[in-house]
Amino acid sequence: MAKVVELPAGIVDAFSRDGAVVVRQAFSPQEVALVEAGIDRNLADPSGLALVASEPNDPGRFVEDFRNWGRIDEYGRFIRESAASSIARQLMGSQTVRLHHDHMLTKTANTRQRTPWHQDQPYYNIDGFQNVSMWMPVDPVPRESTLEFVAGTHRGPWLLPRTFKDHQAKWFPEGTLGELPDIEADRSAHTILGWDLEPGDAVFFHMLTLHGAGGSLGRRRAFSVRFLGDDARHARRPWRTSPPFDDIDPPLGDGSPFEHPLFPLLAG
Repeated sequence: MAKVVELPAGIVDAFSRDGAVVVRQAFSPQEVALVEAGIDRNLADPSGLALVASEPNDPGRFVEDFRNWGRIDEYGRFIRESAASSIARQLMGSQTVRLHHDHMLTKTANTRQRTPWHQDQPYYNIDGFQNVSMWMPVDPVPRESTLEFVAGTHRGPWLLPRTFKDHQAKWFPEGTLGELPDIEADRSAHTILGWDLEPGDAVFFHMLTLHGAGGSLGRRRAFSVRFLGDDARHARRPWRTSPPFDDIDPPLGDGSPFEHPLFPLLAG
């Protein structure tokens, strides 16, 4: 059974206003160690969805993998037993919490590859506003290597998702959504949030909040969990989403609640 915690009202208010918050020491050393063991197991045995997001000439390596909670017991235990779903429920203002997917992100030491500015939700098969992503490191993360967020962008609009390496519109067709602004060209024009993090800390952010990250001088292993609330609905896309869900069987109709074993109920 998942732990239940009560967040200070100020954190809930900040999430509603900014679309991203930090929760200090959200998880115990034992829970961090559990996730760390899962990440190391994942790196040693990647799934078929794993990818390398860094260039071949990068002195480091940026590795990602998705949807492993069912085969990596440490991930499944953390998702079911930690306070992550309790925190997510309060931030979403939802009666229910469902898992959408887990996501492992590891940058080895001296990785130059940035995580470009982007919104997450346009890549997904999700409609609705009640959602939240958790991102927790198992290594200390200095401010220059942490996730950054543009405050308030969770209120929209949706922006065109593109591939990170060659900027192709593989999801929504060209011209159907607005283009991402060049955040780096004038950072002072935006309210950018970011926090140095220690193991046990976690950031929680809305799937529409613009975010990105720099490279990493040290090893940066992180685990992310995507949660859905009451109003989340399945969006059938005519393209392969990222991550893909080609295995939804029986299929979910467009606009259906995520009532399916692939998206287990965690609270409510």
